[in-house]
Amino acid sequence: MIDALARLPVPILVGLGGAAGALARYAVDVALDGGRPSMFAVNALGSVVLGGLVASGPPEAVLAIAGTGFCGAFTTFSSFAVNVAEAASDGRVRLAIVDALGTLVAALLGVGIGTAIVAW
Repeated sequence: MIDALARLPVPILVGLGGAAGALARYAVDVALDGGRPSMFAVNALGSVVLGGLVASGPPEAVLAIAGTGFCGAFTTFSSFAVNVAEAASDGRVRLAIVDALGTLVAALLGVGIGTAIVAW
């Protein structure tokens, strides 16, 4: 299967993975009713997946479809940035700080957890 994927152009692989990642992101939004909990969950979980994927040293085709495509569409930096900026501009500075630091720490821990799972 990986040989078949490797024959496809990288933009096609990224698009296929991106479509799957967007659908998975939507499923998380539905399950968690969107908003901050959903944004936090996809960024933390996506970091675990990407950390494990990169640590496993996959072929370029797998990295394109699963890393750039799936994880890129599943996670969201833009929603994270909007949530932090809106909270800060609304005077909810504490929420902005908690969002910013909480997501950053969760993402970094996620990468570490994903890497550790692969190493184990």
